[in-house]
Amino acid sequence: MCEFKVILNGKEVFKDVVYAKAEDGTVTVRDVIGESKEFKNCKITEVDVNNTRLVLSKT
Repeated sequence: MCEFKVILNGKEVFKDVVYAKAEDGTVTVRDVIGESKEFKNCKITEVDVNNTRLVLSKT
């Protein structure tokens, strides 16, 4: 399974992410144990499978 590190402003803010959804300016991510986190006023700007990175930026 591929688990992502969430990067915002160059810093890792969440890890082991297996699910991400962007809707209405909010990105919701969930990790392998089911814990979730919302990033408001953000969008997904890059998905890098080789480096397991999910990059967000503020909108």
